[in-house]
Amino acid sequence: MKYLMWLLNAALFFVLFAFALNNQDSVTLHLFFGHSWQAPLVLVLLVVLLIGVFLGVIVMLPLWLRAKRARARSGLSTTFGADSTVMPPEPIDRRHGL
Repeated sequence: MKYLMWLLNAALFFVLFAFALNNQDSVTLHLFFGHSWQAPLVLVLLVVLLIGVFLGVIVMLPLWLRAKRARARSGLSTTFGADSTVMPPEPIDRRHGL
């Protein structure tokens, strides 16, 4: 199983590497106020991906912190221990369940 993951990661790397080699043409981004930026297409795509990841983390950060504070107030652990279960507890009234 471990070697399968290594092979999958290697295949993904080579596909992305081939994508980068095939997209080395220069593109021009026309920005605001007459500015422009000329760079290889793969570099532009990488920068846009990194900006998207950064903005996604910034947007989710308040929600993560709020959830962390709520867990701390309720006394729940952030990690799964030996006594924690993945399945919810059985309902008390079984007539309404499946």
